[in-house]
Amino acid sequence: MAEKPVVTNAMRLLRAAGVAFSTMTYEVDEQDLSGVTVAKKTGMKPEEVFKTLVLRGERQGVMVCVIPVELEVDLKKLAHAAGDKKVEMTPMRELLSLTGYIRGGCSPIGMKKKYPTYIDETCLLCGRIAVSAGQRGVQLVLDPEDLIRYTDAVVCDVT
Repeated sequence: MAEKPVVTNAMRLLRAAGVAFSTMTYEVDEQDLSGVTVAKKTGMKPEEVFKTLVLRGERQGVMVCVIPVELEVDLKKLAHAAGDKKVEMTPMRELLSLTGYIRGGCSPIGMKKKYPTYIDETCLLCGRIAVSAGQRGVQLVLDPEDLIRYTDAVVCDVT
């Protein structure tokens, strides 16, 4: 019997909005959920694979940051972009209740609420980028401009 194709909420939302995307699947290693490993397993360059981080600002509250997997978020730059004094990562235990997603499967598309989203400006150097499809082992590959439009993201230097 053929394996049923994976369809996530993020995929349904993009289809409904008429946003073109493709998917890539990979074998999940529970011991290594790093984005660099995801890039290797999908054959994409690390600068084309983006991770989704959930942070909280002192004034702005919960926000989403989408950055290349091999880089780290610069909290001061993100705070400045968000018009906040200080931002910090949300505790892992809050991720599911805030977003509906688990670590290693957090997509910037289809969270429980629409949070302000900031995407690193390096995305514009890529013709396509990959982000989580909302499930470990599945990536969405799309034009960064489409992701920016769909998530109403602010493009800025946050790494």
